[in-house]
Amino acid sequence: MCGIVGYIGPKEACPILINGLKRLEYRGYDSAGIALIHNNNIQVYKCKGRVQDLEHHMELEDTSATIGMGHTRWATHGEPNDANAHPHTSMNGLFSIVHNGIIENHALLKEKLQARGYLFQSETDTEVLANLIEYIYTKGQVNAENAVRLALTKVIGAYGLVVLCKNEPDQLVVARKGSPLVIGVGQSEYFVASDATPIVEYTKNVIYLNDDDVAILKRDEMILKTIKNTPVSLSIQQVDIDIEKIEKGGFPHFMLKEIFEQVNSIYDTIRGRVNAEASEIYLGGISEIIPKMVNAHRIIIIGCGTSWHAGTVGEYIFEEFTRIPVEVEYASEFRYRNPIVDANDIVIAISQSGETADTLAAIKYAKAHGATVIGICNVVGSSIARETDAGVYTHAGPEIGVASTKAFTAQISVLAMMALQIGHRKGTLSDELYKKYINELYNLPDKVKAILEKNDKIKEIAAIYKDSTNAIYLGRGCQFPVALEGALKLKEISYIHAEGYPAAEMKHGPIALIDENMPVFAIATNDNYYDKIVSNIKEIQSRKGHVIALVNDNDAQVKKLAEHVIEIPETLEYLSPLLNVIPLQLISYHIAVMRGCNVDMPRNLAKSVTVE
Repeated sequence: MCGIVGYIGPKEACPILINGLKRLEYRGYDSAGIALIHNNNIQVYKCKGRVQDLEHHMELEDTSATIGMGHTRWATHGEPNDANAHPHTSMNGLFSIVHNGIIENHALLKEKLQARGYLFQSETDTEVLANLIEYIYTKGQVNAENAVRLALTKVIGAYGLVVLCKNEPDQLVVARKGSPLVIGVGQSEYFVASDATPIVEYTKNVIYLNDDDVAILKRDEMILKTIKNTPVSLSIQQVDIDIEKIEKGGFPHFMLKEIFEQVNSIYDTIRGRVNAEASEIYLGGISEIIPKMVNAHRIIIIGCGTSWHAGTVGEYIFEEFTRIPVEVEYASEFRYRNPIVDANDIVIAISQSGETADTLAAIKYAKAHGATVIGICNVVGSSIARETDAGVYTHAGPEIGVASTKAFTAQISVLAMMALQIGHRKGTLSDELYKKYINELYNLPDKVKAILEKNDKIKEIAAIYKDSTNAIYLGRGCQFPVALEGALKLKEISYIHAEGYPAAEMKHGPIALIDENMPVFAIATNDNYYDKIVSNIKEIQSRKGHVIALVNDNDAQVKKLAEHVIEIPETLEYLSPLLNVIPLQLISYHIAVMRGCNVDMPRNLAKSVTVE
């Protein structure tokens, strides 16, 4: 989950590296560091804290150099401190490396290196790798490239890696297995990063490394091969990211900006795919496997965190419209529990980044057992986009805030389009209802805008409950996953303990938690469960719980019961999660800001979980 940058070329490296680390800080912010080659020496600057702390740490140093690398850390091995910060340098100072991933056999490798006289300054697995490379380099009398490749054959685990060698000062050695790396191709210069966001202001031409790729970057040359020394052809792609989309654009936080961007991100996700005049949905990325989906015996949806919640909404939509049985699995559990998967199954893998380690492992398992795997992700060229048999991009645009918002609604939009298309093709969804849902998809952005106009009122409600220590979220049917997502958002960024429940489960235990100190967020918009949720609200009210309800504009009953209501424009039942989640996102945001939390960089979290 750490962020990596690298540069070699005619420009001064340090400003490029620092700027890149700021772009990647959403991937980790426990510590930061850079290494430069200056006067044929490796200079390392690193410290605990954020990139701005690193800048202060370096402000009096001579950082003039045209080759270097940087790292912003999310701690796995070793607590966040100066010693454990990257880059890590080998004992004799010949190599410095930055690393994203986990070396699973680091303890055994460390023991062997210690037996050969190596001393260690940190608790990290990365320092073990730095010393292993140096040992092979000196003992085997090989060049830096071969030392890296040979060392990686002895490593078990995942890595995105950039290596500097003191004795070979005009090159970067880059390697990838399980952790994403992108190389930007410029004019007599190369850039390296964990994703394309630090690169796009310098070049739009990129190469996405595959697992087991090793790249040797010199000022006028790039060599790409595998760990086993097999040449790999270069495949340069164009990235389409506007700089404006990765800036705050006048908002105080990326999270708030991305909540407000949902007017456009939902529209961009359906644009060109939904034709209201022809009453048709066309998803080009899965067009060739539509027959398989229509005839599937079962659909398995896999994801983690917010993507899992989106998948759970998808379960309700798919089963309603396609009548195909659906199971939703945590990717982290799916990969280990020996699930039953066969060639009649369709697996849908959901990930904002397209790099989630558990989801990637689950995809490989499903493919190995003959299933057809479809990816839903937001990042063009990501690993999931390349590993799956087919897929659909969400087109939500870059999401920088660690707590996912617009990715969730974009993922549900894609799942809804898939289910509608399959259900109509299969004949389980009538022409009339199909057209009705298509027309309503076009109306959603305006309804999102209407909710966002209530931001000031939502902020007032947030102020009342900002000091709560617990919260409960309730929903029924396809609103249950929205309740889970609302609770997750509050936990992630405000550190208030919150739980989401199916409202009917309140009587089976959680109602014991209700007292005069408990805020309960109830999703009570019009659907087949409305009368039931009204009964649940009465149960909470009678036990002195504070009810904050989401209702439709024409609501008559809940407005009389709840202490606070937030009015939501009415929509069709299976599209309502796209609207109902937005006020819950805003409540979490405002509560977190009022509590003094860093909403874009919540403690202990990182945006893209690329390690176990």
